[in-house]
Amino acid sequence: MNHPLRALFVDCDSYFASVEQHLDVRLRGRPVGVAPVMAESSCCIAASYEAKAFGVKTGTRISDARQLCPGIAIVESKPAEYVRMHHQIVAAVEDCIHVEAVLSIDEMWAWLPFNRREPSFLVNLGQRIKATIARDVSPTIKVSIGVAPNKYLAKLASKMNKPDGFLILECDDLPEALHRLALRDFTGVGKSMEARLHASGIHSARDLCAASKPALHRAWGGILGDRLWHLLRGDELPDLVSSRKSIGHSHVLPPAQRKPDGAWPILCKLLHKATERLRAHGMVAGSMTMHLQFLGGSAWNPEIQFPHSDATLHFMRWLQRLWAERPEPHAPLLQVGVTLLKLLEKANYTPELFQSIVADSLSGQDAKQHRLDETLDQLRTRYGRDVVFFGSVQESRQSAPMRISFTHIPELPLECDSQIQPKPKRLPE
Repeated sequence: MNHPLRALFVDCDSYFASVEQHLDVRLRGRPVGVAPVMAESSCCIAASYEAKAFGVKTGTRISDARQLCPGIAIVESKPAEYVRMHHQIVAAVEDCIHVEAVLSIDEMWAWLPFNRREPSFLVNLGQRIKATIARDVSPTIKVSIGVAPNKYLAKLASKMNKPDGFLILECDDLPEALHRLALRDFTGVGKSMEARLHASGIHSARDLCAASKPALHRAWGGILGDRLWHLLRGDELPDLVSSRKSIGHSHVLPPAQRKPDGAWPILCKLLHKATERLRAHGMVAGSMTMHLQFLGGSAWNPEIQFPHSDATLHFMRWLQRLWAERPEPHAPLLQVGVTLLKLLEKANYTPELFQSIVADSLSGQDAKQHRLDETLDQLRTRYGRDVVFFGSVQESRQSAPMRISFTHIPELPLECDSQIQPKPKRLPE
């Protein structure tokens, strides 16, 4: 079946490093590595294309990056700036075509209008998006754009001509246009899946595209293989509805905070951030894992279960218990983290009978904790995260700055958010 072009995907090129080059003109045209903390034992969370030319990439240790690329500029990440410019980029794309969904800090996609699917129009649209970003955001921010019959193929297309690329994949181009890709270039194929594909006799993109639906079903062990078979042929499928299974945060400690008394406030702050997100999603958690990676290389990841709750002080008591039980109480730490598990929708959660009796006897205390958390959440949302906080995180306020995951974009404080002015939408020409 010859499917029409339906999806446009926008992918920012080396986004964090590009923002750093925008902020500091001295970095433009130079190899740049972005680190979460300024420590040689840390790793690059982004690299500019000038640095990538020397083999520096995401995950490269800072000390290794300096050897691979002498003269590389290592800068500490500025998450608030990345979020601020992210909103400006979304607004610039929205000025050209409606953004259907933002998928991450540097990715978004759009449905193509029924009367705006001609390749000539789409080439002009891609040029207009790039020019609008350069004009309204920064000329250092480059994006690669892909157009295809579905979102999956459009995302692949956006990565095939990086940087500053533009590619249209029409049905007549498939599957030959995909044959030059590596298996790991396909969304959903990681290291373990690549090994499973090899075990199934699929060693290249050509093999993957030629594989039958039953063969991909067996390789994936379920319907995800069936979905990929259809997506590679341009079919449009509804997104899978996934349920959130965990909420957590982790932080690589700077050298000054690696002693236990410096790591503990940061761990508390991570828990407070996780519980705030938990309540924002309307969920309760029934277990928690604390993650400790010691400087010597060993790790400890205990899990503890408890009655479901969304109260910060409730979780703090259990975190204190795990912290007190750590096997090396005086050993320095490299990384700390916390994850809330066994999540349930609060509206659909019914306590067990005995738990309900206990809860009734403590209803006054629980009600006070609920009002406290609710008030703190409202104040922090309205006036910024530093307006009010628990005393246990006082020492970590400057030591555990904002971090950005692939799928969760943090909210900016009010003073930063107010700098982003919405622009009137302009219809496609």
